[in-house]
Amino acid sequence: MLIWHLETRELTLRYTWKISRNASDVKTNLFVTVGDGKVHGRGEAAPNVRYGETPELLNQQFSALQAGGLDQIGSVDELQQLMRQVEVLPALRFALESAFIHYVCRKSNQTVGQFLGVQPMTSVPTAYSYPIMDPARIAPFTQEHGLQRFEYLKVKVNQETGLDMMAEVARATSKPLMVDANEAWQDPDAMVVFMEKLRKYPVIMIEQPMPSALAEEYLYLKKHSPYDLFADESVTDHADWGLLKQQFHGVNMKLMKAGGYLNGLEILNKSRAAGLKTMIGCMMETSMGIWSAIQLAHGVDLLDLDGMLIVKEEPFALVKEQEGKLYPIEMP
Repeated sequence: MLIWHLETRELTLRYTWKISRNASDVKTNLFVTVGDGKVHGRGEAAPNVRYGETPELLNQQFSALQAGGLDQIGSVDELQQLMRQVEVLPALRFALESAFIHYVCRKSNQTVGQFLGVQPMTSVPTAYSYPIMDPARIAPFTQEHGLQRFEYLKVKVNQETGLDMMAEVARATSKPLMVDANEAWQDPDAMVVFMEKLRKYPVIMIEQPMPSALAEEYLYLKKHSPYDLFADESVTDHADWGLLKQQFHGVNMKLMKAGGYLNGLEILNKSRAAGLKTMIGCMMETSMGIWSAIQLAHGVDLLDLDGMLIVKEEPFALVKEQEGKLYPIEMP
């Protein structure tokens, strides 16, 4: 019989993390441990209110799984079957599946890459994100956090200050820039105007500029966008690949939204099969979640895995960052 444990931790951030729809100084994540008394595996859940996830709800769902026989499962297939019988939101599904796979890999003396059939990565570059802030703070923020060491940078924007932020970022650095609007625009024509004003800057992509529900608007926007459009909020644990191909040039896969390694890998494979570029992103996570994301990074076009770098006093040290690259050290 396996022993499962769920722990809730508050993670203080190094600064206010602000995107177009909310801001926070503290994130509450959940950490799953599963073991048999000798060997264990761990996984992380980063609840996101955008998808109806809260720490309280995930704790309730974990209790329901325990009542449903979680301690009796003996394989990934059995775990997934149980999680279909008992409603479990994606972030918790990922924590449970990853913890169990880490346990199985330790038990069988194999790597996660071997288990998943993917090529391991010993290091990967990551973007680092500017949260929405007073544009006058951009230059000191860039210097304070040493952002010149990263291969590319991401800028969180909204309609009110987006252009001013982009101007200041371009003054502070010449690095390639990713622009992430987190669904801030409603009007595709207004977004086209915004993108045209970005042409003077080294922008390489625009991420999820409008709400995912605006299906027709995205069809229009893709035809008029001078930049690659990447889907984020439009990609959950299930997606309409035919529609995504018409709306976007690329897909940002996040394991917390995919609900596990296996579905995350499937999303990447389906993206490539549809001719879409690939990206792996993250929520506000510790090195536990980031370690897992790195396992799927082979052949991915862009990586945005800076969540652990924003957590103050990151607790696990499973991944090391040096000169803008991430090095996985130890399995969770």
